Formats: sequence, C-alpha cells, structure tokens
Amino acid sequence: MAIPINSYIYAFQQLFFPHICSGCGADYIHHNAFLCAACNHALPATHFFDRSNNPIEQVFTGRIPIVAAGSSFYFYKSGLVQHLIAQLKYKNNLSAGRFLGRCMGRELSQSERFSHIDLLIPLPLHPKKEFQRGYNQARIICEGIMEVWPKKLCTQGVSRLVYTTSQTQGNRLNRWKNMEDAFWASEPSILKNKNILLVDDVITTGASLEACGRAILQVPGTSISIATAAYTV
Repeated sequence: MAIPINSYIYAFQQLFFPHICSGCGADYIHHNAFLCAACNHALPATHFFDRSNNPIEQVFTGRIPIVAAGSSFYFYKSGLVQHLIAQLKYKNNLSAGRFLGRCMGRELSQSERFSHIDLLIPLPLHPKKEFQRGYNQARIICEGIMEVWPKKLCTQGVSRLVYTTSQTQGNRLNRWKNMEDAFWASEPSILKNKNILLVDDVITTGASLEACGRAILQVPGTSISIATAAYTV
C-alpha cells in the first residue's frame, strides 16, 4: 500500500521544523493543532457561558448592569491556562491568544445568552502599555473569537486614559481606586444602540472591566456583556 506523499512531507517538516504542543512541548501532535490531546483534555473548562448567575456574573452583581458574562477556563497558579496567557502577554505568542479566542468563540456561538451581541470590544490598554507590549492581548483573543464566531470588532469606541502598572498583587480596594475614570467613550457614535461584548484575558476582581463598562454605558442604548478567557480561582 502506497504511503501518501503528504506523510513524507509532514515527517520532513517535523524533522527540521518540529511542530510541538504549546502546553507540554510534545512533538506528536497534528500539524494544525495548537495543543496535544492530553493538554486539550487537561484544560479546566468552566462551562459558564451557558449558565446564568455563574461566578463571573456574581462578580458584577450590584456593581454594573450586565446582560450576560462568562469565562472559558479556570486560572490556577502554575497551571496550563496561566502558562498560555503568560505566553500571550509576555512572550509574543499571539497564537496562544488566538487559540484561547477560538475556544471562547465556539462556546459563545453555541450559547443563546450571547446571540444578541453586535460588537466585540477588547478591553483597551493605555497607549504607552500597548506600545511597550507591541499589541493588545485582548484584541488578539478577539481575533481568535472571530475566526469561529463572525462578529464585528470595535477598537475605536472606548479609550484608556490612565496608565497603571500590573494590578496582579493589588487588593480589591486598590484595584478599584486605580480604575476610577480610567476609560472614556471616545467614539460614542460607534457604540450608540449597540449590544457590546467586552473581552479580556483574565478576570480577578473585575475592576478594569467594570470601569470600562461604566464608560460604555454612558452612551445611550448600549448594553454590556463580558467574556474572558480565564477566571482566577
């Protein structure tokens, strides 16, 4: 039985340009895959997008009116999801962000709770921070979402005014204070009467998402939903 020529080509590519799993480094994965089967199976899924009153929605209860919210994965210290997000934010691994976005997009496209969405808005970075990093990681995630869920991307409607250092170690009160008046609706005509999905990589206290959502909701006719790749446990 003849061996397909594609098998020889793939074997040659693996020998000189190995395609490895971005989670564990294994080289026995499909050439179109981002993670191996074992790492895919190990991703700690939340299934929040189909659940009302899930922990993400509870974060914003009494703080800001939202239509729906969810996260794809739990974020554990030293876990696989933390590794992927660190690769995206600090190692220029944009493929990690698009992979996380595709995971989110598949769930969002299958959830009736998010069928009303008109626009995707990545949580804005301050221009200085975006220049330092070279990109907004939330936008990269949005690009992955749109690969499987065709929604319009909006990056001009809201802007970040306040530059903050990493809030990873801050407490809830400090995070909230740092975010006061941090955003403004710079192009309200784009946002008017739109159902908006605000997208970010990880949610912990939700201070940044709340502040951005408040700025957007000042525009008449807007509604806010929230989606993140991960939820900090």
